[in-house]
Amino acid sequence: MSFTLPLSRWGFLSNGNAAMASTLKRGDKVSWKTSQGTTTGKVEKKLTKPTKIKGHEVAASKDNPEYLVVSEKSGGKAAHKPGSLKKV
Repeated sequence: MSFTLPLSRWGFLSNGNAAMASTLKRGDKVSWKTSQGTTTGKVEKKLTKPTKIKGHEVAASKDNPEYLVVSEKSGGKAAHKPGSLKKV
């Protein structure tokens, strides 16, 4: 059974994954879903202010943080919301 609880500042909490992701720190191994399937990488840092990554504006803030992760497969960097990451 799956359920979704709305959270006012952090998006959605689905089956507890977002709560776990909100406690991530540098070096943690995480997974996330892509159009090609699930991939893994490591957290490089928590973003708490607007940042540009590869020309893309990331609207992170203290109230709405995102995590900069590095893909193990490609070495590429991307920002992800806590709810999209799962610690592995």
